[in-house]
Amino acid sequence: MTFELGAIGVLCGGPSREREISLRSGQAVHEALQSLGLPSRLLALSKDPEQIPEELKAAKLGCAFIALHGYFGEDGTIQALLEQMRIPYTGSPPEACHYGLDKVHCRRKWLAVGLPVPQWRLADSASAITEASEMKFPLVVKPISEGSSLGMSIIDSLEELPEAVKVAVPYGNQLILEEYLAGPELTVGILQDQPLPVIQIVPKRRFYDYTAKYTPGMTDYLVPAPLSDEVAKAAQDLALQAHETLGCSSFSRVDMILAHGRGPVLLEINTMPGLTQTSLLPKAAAAVGISFPELCRQMLHSAMKRATMVSVHHEG
Repeated sequence: MTFELGAIGVLCGGPSREREISLRSGQAVHEALQSLGLPSRLLALSKDPEQIPEELKAAKLGCAFIALHGYFGEDGTIQALLEQMRIPYTGSPPEACHYGLDKVHCRRKWLAVGLPVPQWRLADSASAITEASEMKFPLVVKPISEGSSLGMSIIDSLEELPEAVKVAVPYGNQLILEEYLAGPELTVGILQDQPLPVIQIVPKRRFYDYTAKYTPGMTDYLVPAPLSDEVAKAAQDLALQAHETLGCSSFSRVDMILAHGRGPVLLEINTMPGLTQTSLLPKAAAAVGISFPELCRQMLHSAMKRATMVSVHHEG
């Protein structure tokens, strides 16, 4: 693969609470692209979103490899900005990214086509007790648009709710109250719009929280997951439907619970999965013989396709 468009800018950092994770992803991608002999430049974007358009203009990029997580990078903002600047970029278009990060819109899109999601209610700090009192415990309490399990709690009684709300509201006043589903947690990576092997996530804490995700040794990953062929295919098919329903492009990672007695149930989708060499999408790719540099190369195909579409559009 060669790029005639100039330097590949690996965009990382940015203004979200997941900045440090993004910097790790960006560095790993930059090193992988360099190992392939591709013209990669690492661009750590400012914490101030107002400065980012000028940073992008000054960089004079041929295309952008997005390694940004959370707000600004994963919610469609950077994607829309790059489209305005006619800079091809990796991953999904703005609308799909917006739906992917906003758990409420995402679930409504999935429900509209009959895909399984947990029972849930939308609440805020004022209405949380009223809503939760009509639900069965345990309950999952989480913000509507944060990644890395930031602000998330599992509670066993109404008495624990005020503390869970206190943990969640720094990430936004709107909350999701969700039924707790017992069963193995699974994730399915999508690459080139096809599902990769299922991974089972086995945290050494009650759930796969920020500590379990980013502290070495706190979680075991079973790749491929110890599932029957039938159940594994059901999880992969569901992940691909979730990806396609939101209009995602090329790659994503879909998280679900294999709920006892119900089968796979969708939790959320990550349109910009973590991209260090120990992240989940790279683990799934490695299970089918795709090295981390090759994974990054394949992810660049989405930018190449977009570059071709942009070129044809403007020539027409």
